Amino acid sequence: MTRLSFAEELESAADRIAGMSRPDLQIILRRAALMLRNVAGVPLEAATEDALDAMAAEMKLGRSDLIQIVLRDWLEANACLPVHTIDEESETEGSA
Repeated sequence: MTRLSFAEELESAADRIAGMSRPDLQIILRRAALMLRNVAGVPLEAATEDALDAMAAEMKLGRSDLIQIVLRDWLEANACLPVHTIDEESETEGSA
């Protein structure tokens, strides 16, 4: 379940709270608590945080975007994900 669909489910529950059973309400509140608990992310060492922030600024990316790129590249390099291929026929911006 995505965060967006879960948020919509929470809003729907709020609209019909009088008609919800106590167990259903407990389930949805526990799921909300679990999602909120997991929002903080992964604690990193200070040197790693600094390197990520510097690289994100240099690449003009958000920190979470950079982390997604690095993680995907690492997973591809270690054969945990299929390698992302570039279509040779497509046009790209920039230079190599």
